[in-house]
Amino acid sequence: MSITTAMTTTFKKELLQGLHDLDGHTLKIALIKSGESGTYNATSTNYSNITDASDEASGTGYSSGGATLGSVAITVSGTTALVDFADVSFSNSTISAAGAMIYNASAGSRAIAVISFGGTVASTAGTFTVAMPTADASDAIIRLA
Repeated sequence: MSITTAMTTTFKKELLQGLHDLDGHTLKIALIKSGESGTYNATSTNYSNITDASDEASGTGYSSGGATLGSVAITVSGTTALVDFADVSFSNSTISAAGAMIYNASAGSRAIAVISFGGTVASTAGTFTVAMPTADASDAIIRLA
């Protein structure tokens, strides 16, 4: 169907409700396979959106649920607050994916953001890396202006 890069609408509301502690909770990133049957965008609400549609990527070097995001950094650039994460790598992997979902594993696996890779990205017995966008007021995956 489709994958569109976006911070999820439910995340914005839940952030104001105090549900998410971005530098204290376990945040994860799960890969969405190419040829996905679901639609992933700002309306996505939970990691289960991927698993219920059987749209999670699979392959050597990748485990269900994805990987834990590391090096969470919350900063301010001008008047914009933003969150940055370290790039995520799956070593010795054979994976094909069209996007990813960042979710809060400590808060009911609630969706935070969806990332489109702009097409299918694959690794064959190599390293599959999700490079996080530049941590600035225009590009950070999570930013509040």
